[in-house]
Amino acid sequence: MHRLKTRPQFQAAMAGGTIARTAHFALHRLVLSADASGSAAAPSGPGDPPAKVGAQALFALEAAWLGAMVPKRWARRAVTRNAIKRQIYAVAALHEAQLPAAAHVVRLRSTFDRKQFISPSSDLLKQAVRAELMQLFARAHKNSQPAKAERGEGAKALSV
Repeated sequence: MHRLKTRPQFQAAMAGGTIARTAHFALHRLVLSADASGSAAAPSGPGDPPAKVGAQALFALEAAWLGAMVPKRWARRAVTRNAIKRQIYAVAALHEAQLPAAAHVVRLRSTFDRKQFISPSSDLLKQAVRAELMQLFARAHKNSQPAKAERGEGAKALSV
């Protein structure tokens, strides 16, 4: 799995839309098309919007890409932000086989209660974050299943 590193990569992935949410996290996905993966400067066709072609050019390889956004607004301490990011990347590594070739961004969208989680890097906080991230990736996998069935891939698997 590749990591998102630049601001344009994060912006493109977040523009792809939200596919799953939990109480504290949101997962955004930009599906990478097969025709733009061959080269970084794929020529645009007359029907391709320039924004889509530009976003595809940010990702040289057609593979799973992941980025983590943990704003200071929702996690004031750097220790907490780093602990949450480590949990995001660890849980995503467990679900790497289920992730499609797309750019993903996991975004913290609300704060964890400091009264409940007193220590910024407590085991209790890490367990709560990990459990919610597992739920987030399970929802994302569940939400991507109907799209496969609509394209006919699910029908092929059932008939075999």
